[in-house]
Amino acid sequence: MITLRFAPLLLVLAACQPSTSQPETGSQLAAAEQTVLARHDTLMAQMDQLYELRQQLAKAPPAADTVAVGQARRALVGAENGMMDWMHRYRRPADTVADARRLAYYARQQERIDSVGRLFESSQAAARQLLGTAPAAAAPSSSVIQ
Repeated sequence: MITLRFAPLLLVLAACQPSTSQPETGSQLAAAEQTVLARHDTLMAQMDQLYELRQQLAKAPPAADTVAVGQARRALVGAENGMMDWMHRYRRPADTVADARRLAYYARQQERIDSVGRLFESSQAAARQLLGTAPAAAAPSSSVIQ
């Protein structure tokens, strides 16, 4: 009889034990955040290329299609603005926020930064096509003083 009175208490105590999935969730959160920030860092490394392409388009010969040049320049500016907007809106969730909500937040941010990446790729491709240049393969920026 005494054992039955303590059975609900034992169930409550067992339910309060830390779950073994906590470290796994913590590593998922860290990986999700690192993936988002790594994509951001990769795109930030291309910001100089966007600027240089814009400058090259501004110096395009007068015979160039001015409508296409204008569209390409606006696309490059749009890609830059997309990155700036993402950076201003990104807020790392507090540690007190539930893990599921934090994972969902990182998933949404991954979608958004991937969208910015597509803007980068399409605007650079359009500009290079107009300029008749090939993509630079990790070329050092001309703005770096050696």
